Amino acid sequence: MPGVEDAVADGRARQVVVERRLHPVTPFRRAWAPVAVVAGWAVHDPNQAQEQLTRLTTTMLLIVLAVVVPGAALYGFLSWWFTHFAVTDSELRIRTGLFFRRTAHIRLERIQAIDVTQPLLARIAGVAKLRLDVVGADKKDELAFLGEGEARALRAELLARAAGFAPETAHEVGEAPARELLRVPARELAIALALTGATWGALAAALVVPPVLWLATHSVWTVLATGVPLLGAAGASSAGRFVGEYDWTVGESPDGLRIDHGLLDRAHETVPPGRVQTVRIVEPLLWRRRDWVRVELDVAGSANSVLVPVAPRAAAEAVIARVLPGATVPARAALSRPPRRAGRCAPLWWRGYGIAVTDTVFAARHGLLRRNLALVPHAKVQSVRLTQGPWQRLWRVADVRVDTGADKTVTARLRDAQEAAELLRGQAERSRTGRRDARPDRWMA
Repeated sequence: MPGVEDAVADGRARQVVVERRLHPVTPFRRAWAPVAVVAGWAVHDPNQAQEQLTRLTTTMLLIVLAVVVPGAALYGFLSWWFTHFAVTDSELRIRTGLFFRRTAHIRLERIQAIDVTQPLLARIAGVAKLRLDVVGADKKDELAFLGEGEARALRAELLARAAGFAPETAHEVGEAPARELLRVPARELAIALALTGATWGALAAALVVPPVLWLATHSVWTVLATGVPLLGAAGASSAGRFVGEYDWTVGESPDGLRIDHGLLDRAHETVPPGRVQTVRIVEPLLWRRRDWVRVELDVAGSANSVLVPVAPRAAAEAVIARVLPGATVPARAALSRPPRRAGRCAPLWWRGYGIAVTDTVFAARHGLLRRNLALVPHAKVQSVRLTQGPWQRLWRVADVRVDTGADKTVTARLRDAQEAAELLRGQAERSRTGRRDARPDRWMA
């Protein structure tokens, strides 16, 4: 791949920085931008678009195509030509922009995860996309596209440098080996989705609402404008999830837990060690007979949110033990319910609330039909708050809210007021000692 070398003086030595371009297939991806603009205009104002199309003659259409296609191709080529990236001793630099230049300087020690994704067409072309999770960044930077082998090699090098390996040896470390912990069978995933209430709810809405609107309005456009999004939502909650979560595999490696999944678009994600703020065990009503659960995560600065889409409870808890070393999931019997008078504040639903505090985690459950048990390691608690509304004061109950580093809150709801006050003081002390004894957030330790 072509490269441009430029020497950068740092006062003591001269460092050679090799700038590289993306894969030559990238211009085809960027060439879609002008076409997307035209398509967006047509969707935004379909009547005007239809009127303009009826005015076009064959000659005018050919002229438009002769201008748009080369223009899109030129835009894609220039966008690729002016995009470079380079790895220095301390950072990853990404320079992009055809008209407005942008240079991203990503400190290597701030990188917490690098995901490799391959959309269907990228798999056919043999290329991949790198997406970087960086501490303190709201948006992921990405390199799209690189050759599949180059993408994996670059990912391994960046993770090795983030772990503290010397620049001259980081590229020799290679991708760390992984040991498979769990694989979700396709049949089990399909049954789980069929037993999910959201799937049936979306499908029922897509089948019932359009006929009702037709009887009420007799407007085809109204039915289409409502029915198409409902059908899309039903497809996303069933077939879409199956395609996205197909062949879900969780493996353990020195750089964290690796997650591979996808039927058409393949994704290779990493759950960085030490960055998990909360683990949630979700148990839908229709899954309980099979003792299946779903495991979700809150990771600081990362969009990764699913650890296990469906698995038997014992297998899921074994994976959780790798995410939260030393932590155990409290048994159902260990979760204490609020006092009976809490039913005055939340009739019926109060029975789904419960908490448990162990040596390693603060656990709070809510939900009666769809149970949700949240586990927060004591070391990840940022603040603890006690809240009590006027109706709660009347019945001497209060909520204890635990805030984490992922800007999420886990709440122990409707506890006895005296118990809540003791829980507040105790959790503040456990969080302080937990942070003091926590292991550093490093890779490949």
